[in-house]
Parts: sequence; structure tokens; C-alpha cells
Amino acid sequence: MASRPGTILCMTSYEKGQPFLREAHRLGWHVILVTKESLRDADWPREAIDQVFLMPELTVRPHMINAVSWLARSHDIRRLVALDEFDLEMAAALREHLRLPGMGETVTRLFRDKLAMRVRTAAKEIRVPAFSPIFYHEALRDFMARVPPPWMLKPRSSASAIGIRKIHSADELWPILDQLGDDQSHYLLEQFLPGEVYHVDSIVTDKKVVFAAASQYGAPPIVTSHEGGLFTSRLLAPGSDEEKALRKINRRVIKALGMVEGVTHAEFIRSEADGKFYFLEIAARVGGAHLAEMIEAGTGHNLWVEWARLELATEEAPYHFSRSKDLSAGILLTLSRQEWPDLSGYQDEEVVWRLHKRHHAGLIVASPDPARVEALLGEYGQRFQEDFHATMPVPDRPLH
Repeated sequence: MASRPGTILCMTSYEKGQPFLREAHRLGWHVILVTKESLRDADWPREAIDQVFLMPELTVRPHMINAVSWLARSHDIRRLVALDEFDLEMAAALREHLRLPGMGETVTRLFRDKLAMRVRTAAKEIRVPAFSPIFYHEALRDFMARVPPPWMLKPRSSASAIGIRKIHSADELWPILDQLGDDQSHYLLEQFLPGEVYHVDSIVTDKKVVFAAASQYGAPPIVTSHEGGLFTSRLLAPGSDEEKALRKINRRVIKALGMVEGVTHAEFIRSEADGKFYFLEIAARVGGAHLAEMIEAGTGHNLWVEWARLELATEEAPYHFSRSKDLSAGILLTLSRQEWPDLSGYQDEEVVWRLHKRHHAGLIVASPDPARVEALLGEYGQRFQEDFHATMPVPDRPLH
């Protein structure tokens, strides 16, 4: 019997990445999942996991280094992957400690720290909204004098819309900074640009983008998070002007930040003022909110699965990507007033996926006709508002 290629250690502070775990198992690797004790009974694919190792938290570096080093005494750990964005920096530190391949702490910082990624991309003449770090207060005053409000106060290392505040005046900002105290340097202030928000989800191998799916959100995520509403996104038509422009700026961002191998989820805004695309942020992970399922519906490829294949490729079995189809696809999600919303009334043949999650309603539609997808998202959006929609405040920090 052929021996296994080695052990992959997957770590996550959230319940996600099940397709990655299944694919790693299918490829013959010994799979260890390191997660939080609170996720002991989560819906993990137990048949694909050889060992679950539980920790109180995955945030204390000495504890994590000791725990993973202890595991390495009895397991030939050859790969280490963080399935959630909030674990990327810890995974990088562990790779460096064990001298494993993959992104180290310096490159990882560029995909986690919003200030770092803005400084680097701006230096490469990639358009970004005007911004200021929060270090030297005189420079911050100068920024607010030059750049008219409103501004966005953003945590440098958070994700999604967590912790973001819209600031309308200097008088509003200073009390907030006083309240933040020593934590204020972990934020940045950025020009608010009205416009449409897009995302590009990519696969990168040998520093080259071999796949990129460009999509447009309905309402910007910060609007749906802070003001309520439905979360929607849809794939852009391949070859359209928007799609080509987004793929171009996405390639420039990835090159500027030094990605060698992996997956990325990048966000851009098309300014209402000048019609140009500006880079907002990028993460070295699969996009959340079931965007992987939407992309799979349109292209035939699940980015979790592709990421596992890329991560576990060898010289004998190199990674190869081949796109299988080009359909238009879109996703619609909302919090639900009902514990288990009934989606049986949504029966159009274009519905290819339904979400099964407490107090959530969601579906994905796919069609060769982009206009049909857009029409269904509009029709279903109105019905979702009436049938299910509920809201809750956006958290100030990640929920565990």
C-alpha cells in the first residue's frame, strides 16, 4: 500500500473550509484540524479528518507554537494552512517556526494589514482612496484639512465591515481616538468614495493569476452590514469592459503584494466621481458569504477545492487549472426572521443552490443569460424582503 504524502495541519477559529478538508483527504494527505474548543461539535466532515486538536483560543502565539510543535513530534507536518482570515498571521508564524513552505509573516502582513497593503499598492501607482495612518496627529490634521469628509475609520487587521465607522468631521473623530487610546494606531482614516463595489476572486500559482472571477456586489457590504438590506453579488460577463478592467488592476495588486501561490479575495470600488476603479483591500483566502458556491455555479470550480489542490501540489503532481464553463451566476443572502426559512416557493429552474442555516435564507441562481440572473436577483430580492428579511447590529469585533 502506498504511503501518504504527509500531514497537512489546517487551523481555523470559525466553522468553514469543509471542501478544503475533504479534498485534502481525497488527495491522500493525513489531515489534522486545529480549532477552538467551542467548535468541538461543529459540522466538520469527520470522515475526512484524521485528528481534531482543540485549543481554548488560536490567538496566543506561545501556546500555539508549543501545541503545534508537540503535534510535529509524532506527525510529519509538511503543510500548514489557515482556513479563516483571522488565523492567517498565526499560521505564518507557525510556518516560520517549523520552516514550512508558504507565506511568511512579512508577506502575510500585506494581505492582512489595510495600511500595509495601501502603502505598498500606492507606491506602485495603483489607485487607492486617499488615506492616513493614525500615528502623528499633526499629519492626521493635515489629511483632514486636505481631504473633505466623510471619512472611513477602519481597523487595520479586521475583516468585512467589522469595526468600520463613518466619520463626518474632525470634531467627531478626536473623541473616538481618545476612547481608543493606545489602540488608535491599529486604525487608519480613509477618504469615503461613493460608488459601486466589486470583488475579484483569484487563484495564483508561480506568481501568475491563472483564474480570476470578477463580480459586482448589489449594495456595498458595509451598507448591508450597517444599514441592513440583502447581500447580493453576481458574476460579471467575461470579456466585458468592467470585467477586463478589474482583472487588470487585480493582477497589478497581486503582483505588487508579492503573492506566489494561493487564493485571493480582493475588493475594488468604481468611483462615482471619475468612473475609475480603486483598490480597497485584499485577503489571502477564499471569499466568505458563500461566494465560492456562486463562483462554482458559474465556472464549475470550487475555490476551496482548487486551493487544496494548489496547496498540496508536488513536483510529481503539479497543479493544473482548466476552466470548465462560463455561466452567469448570482447569490442572494439575508438574515431570516424564521429559524428555518421555507425556500420551497423559489422554484425557477435557474435556482442551483439553497442555504440551510438557522435564521438565514439564501440561494444561488445560474443561467447562460446574464439578464435572466439579474432579473431573478431583483425579483427574489423583493420577495426575500417580504418573506424573511431581518437585521442585527454589525459587531465591533469578530464573533467567536
